[in-house]
Amino acid sequence: MSDTFPAPAPAHRGWILAGLMAMMMLAAMDTTIVSTAIPQIVGDLGGLALVSWVFSIYLVAQTVTIPIYGKLSDLFGRKPVLIWGTVIFLLGSVACAAAWNMHALIVFRGLQGLGAGAIMATVMTLAGDLYSVEERGPVQGWLSSVWGMAAIVGPVLGGAFAEYVSWRWIFLVNLPIGVLALALIGRHLHERLHQRTPRIDVAGAALLFVALGLLIFGVLEGGQTWPWASWQIVLVFALALLALLALAAVERRAPEPVMPGWLWRRRVLVGSNLACIGMGLVMMAPSIFLPTFLQSVQGLGAIAAGLVLAGISLGWPVSSTLSVPVYLRLGFRDTAVLGGALILLASLAFLWMPRPQPVALVLLDQVALGAGFGLLSTPLLVGMQSVVDWGRRGVVTGSNMFARYLGQSLGAALFGAIFNASLGARLAQAPAALQGQVPAHVDGVIGALQAAPPGSAAAAYLRAALGGATDDLYVGMSVLAVLMLLVLFIAPRRFPVLQERAGNAVTS
Repeated sequence: MSDTFPAPAPAHRGWILAGLMAMMMLAAMDTTIVSTAIPQIVGDLGGLALVSWVFSIYLVAQTVTIPIYGKLSDLFGRKPVLIWGTVIFLLGSVACAAAWNMHALIVFRGLQGLGAGAIMATVMTLAGDLYSVEERGPVQGWLSSVWGMAAIVGPVLGGAFAEYVSWRWIFLVNLPIGVLALALIGRHLHERLHQRTPRIDVAGAALLFVALGLLIFGVLEGGQTWPWASWQIVLVFALALLALLALAAVERRAPEPVMPGWLWRRRVLVGSNLACIGMGLVMMAPSIFLPTFLQSVQGLGAIAAGLVLAGISLGWPVSSTLSVPVYLRLGFRDTAVLGGALILLASLAFLWMPRPQPVALVLLDQVALGAGFGLLSTPLLVGMQSVVDWGRRGVVTGSNMFARYLGQSLGAALFGAIFNASLGARLAQAPAALQGQVPAHVDGVIGALQAAPPGSAAAAYLRAALGGATDDLYVGMSVLAVLMLLVLFIAPRRFPVLQERAGNAVTS
């Protein structure tokens, strides 16, 4: 393994953190800023049936490359991987702005995703390199706050560009942010490398890319493009399984495996990563469906619904910062258990609210949910980074980020299936008096609700059906939160934290 560590002057860490936050903003804002401009993009380029691929290809490319970039950063250092990843992202942004049809835009969004994977993996790894265990909580809070800013700034900026300038500027705006970030990192981050010539696991990286790409592709397209039981989905998952089996065989013989076996043999890492998959799953229910509930059932406008959802992004960074004294006193796992318990309580609280749910209580519930995410994710990430030396931190951080994004991919499919099944069952049970006023299929619900007179029985039934389907989502969230808490106990109560410079192992 490499004997490398970053050596920035302490006075420069603030500038480096600013550069890391700017790079994180690129990856965080790119989904939210694109979503608001989709009508203008389709109007210009056509290809409405391909719109989902604009998002899917970005997510797949980003997620499957995170563990690969994590390994590369252990071999070559964080700085070159981060800089090249940002350059790839900016090139993809320019190409997206120049796209001439929807197929070209999809290809260039994939290029953006390849760069975003390097950003997501390496930014978090550098935060672990540059700051001590005591300092990482507030730093993770700062980095998490970027997601809150992106959730608010992205849609507003995207809508403004699409309406008043051109949708192409939603990609070009990345250039000044990226150039500033590159200048800060290039000027202030310095690494001293003392390592042998690395041996790159090309076969392992290729098989990992194929296996994870097929797995996430199948999850995203199952129930959407093809039915879950279709031969296409079965074939995709079969090929993913074969690629995973081949990957396991290759990694056992590789001198520098991109997915080393010790990741799956250490309880600390296995328990933490499984919990992060669970967190990613839970996150997707409110992220995707709560705005629809707030607008269609509660009657809020789009901006107000977005601000309520942004409550998650308010609670997350605050709890990340405040988690430091807690995990220093209780340990990483027990602090994460507190976070998981708060996630469970926030999920149940939505079900316990009076009907109709007061918007203020829904907002507070989202803040509590975000606080739970911060209390769970930050101690686990800091703890995982602290049990390995510099030469393994990239792989460990990459596995943590990948676990979260894999959970989000699975969650989007799972909660989509729950919501559609629940809403479809309620439509099928509509009273005979409402036949013809209530649509037979889920796709027609929003349009029918908008067309129905506000005080009509059909509108009331559709709002009740949407509310009931949303309740079912929160029941699913509660079940997953319980499972997430259980897998946390796979990890030991005390993490064996390394004191890298002294070479001693202590407990958290």
